[in-house]
Amino acid sequence: MTGDTSTPRTERTRSTRQTIIEAAARLGRERSGGQPSVAEIAEAAGVFPNQITYHFGSKDSLLVHAAFLALLHDTRRVERVGRQAADPEAFRRGIARVVLALPSLPLVAGALALGIGRSELAPVIDRHLQLLFRQSERYLHTILDSRGWTADRPIAQEARTFWSAALGGALLAQAGVQGSAADLDLAGTLTVRGASEID
Repeated sequence: MTGDTSTPRTERTRSTRQTIIEAAARLGRERSGGQPSVAEIAEAAGVFPNQITYHFGSKDSLLVHAAFLALLHDTRRVERVGRQAADPEAFRRGIARVVLALPSLPLVAGALALGIGRSELAPVIDRHLQLLFRQSERYLHTILDSRGWTADRPIAQEARTFWSAALGGALLAQAGVQGSAADLDLAGTLTVRGASEID
């Protein structure tokens, strides 16, 4: 006999985890600085504080999950801007502008910073980054195929280079490095071209 083998308890566990992650993501986006406390997250999720430890092991692990969830939600806005771009130049500029303004970008930079000193968070961060890269690759493939555009390098490298620059810039900003989004030529990391731009 085949079919869904999930038990009611398993479904409840997944639902509780998702509720906690979404509450943490929402709180993180609502405040531009400072992390929400375990008590605040638990109250927003309607759970007991010890359930956060039970499901995630630590507050830091939860914040990593929440930051990437917020970013994946925000990428819908990025994809919408890209689809509306009339030409490759508008695509490059539009994508870069929107990504640098995403409210979730500082959250993910903070998650990356947490992982620097916490080796147990590395697999969690890597898993989320790989998902982000794969989603971006699929999106770029769709855009290039539908518009007849090309890129100067493999799509996987294009996606990784772009997000590495964006997250690196956000991480530098969190570290207190002076500058602004205007100092980062994020659009220049994209090599998407139309026929008229190819020599």
